Amino acid sequence: MTNSGTMVEHHLSAEGADQFILAGVGDANFRELASLFGVQVVLRGDFVRLAGEIGSVTNSARVVEHMIELARLGKSFPASDVARFAASLESRDGPDIRSDDERLRIAVPGARRSISPRSEGQRAYLQAMEDSDIVISIGPAGTGKTYLAVARAVDELFRKRVRRIILARPAVEAGENLGFLPGDLQEKVDPYLRPLYDALEDMMPPARMQRGIADRTIEVVPLAYMRGRTLSDAFVILDEAQNATAAQMKMFLTRIGVNSRVVITGDKTQIDLPPSQKSGLIQVEEILKDVKGIEFVYLDERDVTRHRLVKQIVLAYAAADRRQADDDGDEPQGPAR
Repeated sequence: MTNSGTMVEHHLSAEGADQFILAGVGDANFRELASLFGVQVVLRGDFVRLAGEIGSVTNSARVVEHMIELARLGKSFPASDVARFAASLESRDGPDIRSDDERLRIAVPGARRSISPRSEGQRAYLQAMEDSDIVISIGPAGTGKTYLAVARAVDELFRKRVRRIILARPAVEAGENLGFLPGDLQEKVDPYLRPLYDALEDMMPPARMQRGIADRTIEVVPLAYMRGRTLSDAFVILDEAQNATAAQMKMFLTRIGVNSRVVITGDKTQIDLPPSQKSGLIQVEEILKDVKGIEFVYLDERDVTRHRLVKQIVLAYAAADRRQADDDGDEPQGPAR
């Protein structure tokens, strides 16, 4: 590291790294790094040059080292991941990308790409789905709860570890009543199930997905349709579980049959049930927390993988909830780690 007045300059070897992956499209990764740390970032030949205040250069250099390692392994990443790398490296000595991420990597069928955890919380979530028959994932929007669960379900199906995938959601959204929506019953519930279809479409070739739906290898259904069924040899996902009533949650959990894996996802800050009904997600958190074989995974703003502003939105709402709770004299219902 060289010193020039109040500024320092540091050069990092990027030999063997894919420079397009490292810099990002239109140097987006470097621009994000510069914005986060207030440093100048320039790629010249096989070296990355960092310039700025000594503390900023020191901290950004650790992130660049991690980016270079990913680029050497051919692992592409979006610019939004740069902030997560920084947060991860602040909290520990650095991610073991070769051991943990390779082991938890999910290959997407029919596509030349794979899905890996992008945060410590996501890493714990994928590991829980490997280890436990029932996983309950609780956290705010954008943390990958549904996306990673669907990825794991598709992977299990293609590896023939299960014979079918069943995706369910409560048909409750922002106080709307199904009876007032246009169309027949299927047309009424389709908007509620659309996010699950979107996740599937991102994981599977279209023809394979349509074939799976046609032969019922893949089912996307409202939670109410689960009553009376036994779900054997299946990977079952209950999404938006904060909107399942206590009775619906008990009904769902008692459907589980032989050789089935279950993932339940929910966000306790977005409950749309009437005040008179207790969320089944909150109830199972209290009742099942000590049951062996059931694992709870808590995600938070550090695990947000959507646009970087989503993290700021989650933090802003959490702060508003805390202020409201202080005014009311209650404890806020936020996600915990």
